[in-house]
Amino acid sequence: MSETTRPIDSAAMPRRNRFGILFAAVWMIFLGGPLIEGWNLRDELRGWAGILATLTFGALYLYTFARVQQRRLTLSGEPTVRRAVLTLAGLTALAAVIIVSVGPTGLATAPYLAVTAVTMLPTVAGGILTLAIAASVEIVSVSAGWGNYSGLSLGVCAAAFATWGVMSLIRRNIAMVHEREEQELRAVMEERARMARDLHDILGHSLTVITVKAELANRLLDVDVERARSELDDLERLSRDALADVRSAVDGFRTISLPVEIARAREALRAAGIEDHSPNSTEMVPRHLRELFAWTVREGVTNVVRHSAATQCTITIDEKSVEIVDDGISGENTTIGNGLTGLRERAAAAGARLTINSAAHQGFSLQVHEQENT
Repeated sequence: MSETTRPIDSAAMPRRNRFGILFAAVWMIFLGGPLIEGWNLRDELRGWAGILATLTFGALYLYTFARVQQRRLTLSGEPTVRRAVLTLAGLTALAAVIIVSVGPTGLATAPYLAVTAVTMLPTVAGGILTLAIAASVEIVSVSAGWGNYSGLSLGVCAAAFATWGVMSLIRRNIAMVHEREEQELRAVMEERARMARDLHDILGHSLTVITVKAELANRLLDVDVERARSELDDLERLSRDALADVRSAVDGFRTISLPVEIARAREALRAAGIEDHSPNSTEMVPRHLRELFAWTVREGVTNVVRHSAATQCTITIDEKSVEIVDDGISGENTTIGNGLTGLRERAAAAGARLTINSAAHQGFSLQVHEQENT
């Protein structure tokens, strides 16, 4: 079992731990009998032995209780069997010294042994040991002629059962807290992944188009100044749009439009010198697929402009699928990068499937289609 601790609530944990120790310390009052009896026998060595053994027994019990509680609060796991055996052996030895030193009042240590057993051991082992302790109380009291201690034996079983109930409740509560923390952590990780995916898609497309337009404007400076100025105006607009998209993505309110993405795709393809064939209408696409198809067009066209060296690109859309096909070089496109990975995740979340087809010197096809419900 790992010894690494992971606090549930670093501010509340010390308070809970102190409260638990104080609660356990209250029950130390039942060790007052052995202490008083030892004090009455202080003129004899066994009196001081009883006092010292009782104080040591109480200190070890409180330390064990605090240690077990701390491990549970910090989700460090249950005590090891070896530690439990050593602790119970130490407490049992001290209890034997107390009983021998002060007599029948020393039997007051029996409930503490039972509580420690059910606290540190698995349920079955703790229950068996509790019954053994209760039986030992009866055997010792009868053998020593101290009378009937059946009430104490029942008290041992009752204390152990009550402690087991409390420990079970604590375990369930801690498990619930642990599960809630795991859910919160998963939510944070999913949000980070969504943010990274959105930023990649936004910046990948926008920066690709900006780069292509910058190259085109640079070539036009010595040929057509007016058109070069128009391309530079487009660069300014695209950079502003990209900045606005990033801000919207960070705010978590961004949605994209399929008609807008098709219009942007036409512009990007034109700037890259690629002939485009794209639909004039997207009204047939159901509402629940429109955003996914918009992301598909954005990612697909970005890959065409960036990697394909194509001369033509065709975008085909119907009510269940969208496909981007080019006639360029497919080798580089076959690498599954962050963009396609993110698109595959989007498709799966929407109940659709991403399909990639490529063959050397025969172009590249990217398709997202809705899967039939079975």
